[in-house]
Parts: sequence; C-alpha cells; structure tokens
Amino acid sequence: MNTYQTLLYYCYSPIENAEEFAAQHLEFCKSLNLVGRIIVADEGLNGTVSGSPDSCKQYMEAVHADPRFAKTEFKIDDVSELSFIKMHCRYKPEIVHSGLRDPKSIDPNRETGKHLEPQEFLAMKDQEDVVVLDVRSNYEHSVGRFKNAVTLDIENFREFPEKVKELAQYKGKKILTYCTGGIKCEKASALLLKEGFEDVYQLHGGIIKYGKEAGGEDFEGKCYVFDNRVTVEVNSVNPSVVSTCKNCGKVSSKMINCANPDCNEHFTQCDECGWEMQGCCSTICTEHPRKRLYDGTGYYVKVPQPVNLEKISKRKHKNFPPKEQITAH
Repeated sequence: MNTYQTLLYYCYSPIENAEEFAAQHLEFCKSLNLVGRIIVADEGLNGTVSGSPDSCKQYMEAVHADPRFAKTEFKIDDVSELSFIKMHCRYKPEIVHSGLRDPKSIDPNRETGKHLEPQEFLAMKDQEDVVVLDVRSNYEHSVGRFKNAVTLDIENFREFPEKVKELAQYKGKKILTYCTGGIKCEKASALLLKEGFEDVYQLHGGIIKYGKEAGGEDFEGKCYVFDNRVTVEVNSVNPSVVSTCKNCGKVSSKMINCANPDCNEHFTQCDECGWEMQGCCSTICTEHPRKRLYDGTGYYVKVPQPVNLEKISKRKHKNFPPKEQITAH
C-alpha cells in the first residue's frame, strides 16, 4: 500500500542570500515532517523530498507560491515507505556541479537545448540524423539507459565538459540529451551549444517523466535515483535488464554501495553474491576493519568517518579559554 509520496524537482532561478535561505528552508521542511535532500545555490534549487501526501501537497503549494520558483515542475511518485531517513538542505556553489572554471559562463535561463516532451522524444529518438546522449555517470547508465544511447565514461557530471571533445563526430546531427529528472541536461545542452553543436535538445523532465508519460518505451533496465530506493522501474512497454552482477556476471538489476565505507563503490550485484560477499565488491573489501553490516539492501544512510582526535583537540582549544581564565572571573 502506498502511503507516502516522493517528489523530484529542480528550478534554475536566482536566489539572493541563498545560504540563509537554505537554513530557513530546512526548518520549513522539518515543520512539514518531510525527509529528503535539497541543494540550494545562488542559481536555484535541486531536491528530492518524501513525506505524507498532505505534507507533499503543502510543500508544493509553498514552493509554487514563491514567484522565484513558480515554474517548478514536480515529478511525483507514490511510495510505500519514506525514501529518506533524515532531512538535509545544504548550500552549495551550484545545484549541479558543472566542473567549469567559470560556472556562470553557461546559464540555463538564457540558453539551453530545446525541450522535448516525452512523446516528442519518443518520436524523434530513432531518426537517422539523431544521436541520443546520456549525460549521467557510469554507475547510473550501467543499470539502465535508452536503447542505442551514447554513454560517457564519467564518474561525476563535473567531468562532462572534458568529454565534449569526444562528441565532435556528432556535430552535424541532432543531439537528444537525457538524464534522471532533467537538471543535468539543462547545463549539458547549454554547454554543447556553447561548444558549437547547433541542433541540441533535451528530454524535459528526464527519464522519470518519460516513464510516466511515454511508458518508458525502449529504456532498458532501471533508472538510478538518489534516495533509499536506489533504482526504480520506468519501462512498462518493453522492459528488459541490461546490467550484470560485478562478481559472477549473472544478469541482475540490483545496485548497491560497497559495504567497505572507504570504497563505497556503486555497482550491480545479485542477491546470491551479495550475501556471499557481505555486500562488498571484492574480497579485499570484505576484510576491511570498518566494513558495514550488510542487510540485503546495500544502502547505507551515512558513511561513518574515523574520529580525528587531533582536529577535535585543536577545535576545543580554539573555542574554549584556558581553565585559569574561566576561574579568574
């Protein structure tokens, strides 16, 4: 039974005093009993939040009531349990790390690829003069991607600008970019235009919206998401599995994080190997002294860090006066 909702959204819109806004927005989300992860930057918002339908409704109404975010489009999933454990809302320089020395050199509010609605994307993607480009990271497209899509060997989106030169062979074609919810495509398509690609498009709303409005047709595998669910089904037309277990090679769509916190690799692993390897990607990782307890999900809320006693000692000395100064008053 689905008793909760998960909202995926973003909005490129300038925010003054963004760091202060992030702190206030965190308290607002907590007041609605929402959990999730929101990034706030001077350029806008990027978030996934989860809560009761009523809390999610109040949140969406509040966001839309703010003129800065009135254009925000929410992708709504009905879920059986909350998709996060806690609520985080943090200020960062960008809502998507572009990897550019001057992030302001591209602005999705000024120039970006032509937005294609899911049905338009479906109609165009197999045309002869079209290249479908996945702008996501390796661990994302390894578990699911569009049929015949061009994928890039990147660990993080900030590596995308360096990969653009590898796409020069496609400059005479129509480039159809896609990602999970559309946010990375805003910057990827803007960068492609800046680099001389003339006919650039993006899948509006990303894979998630495509699954809801076009049945996910020809999306092979599952879609990686950045919450407790890890991956979600999007194709109800011609579903398939494209990923294989890192350890035994058997077809599997289950993606986990390595139980070794120092490794924490995203990889695909079948249930059988998961229990045998204790949720680790290799034998070496199974022997790590800080290996986390594998519960069959391979999802860990927080990677514990070793206590830095030297740093704590320095902080104490910095923040507190010597004992003799305290007793002197």
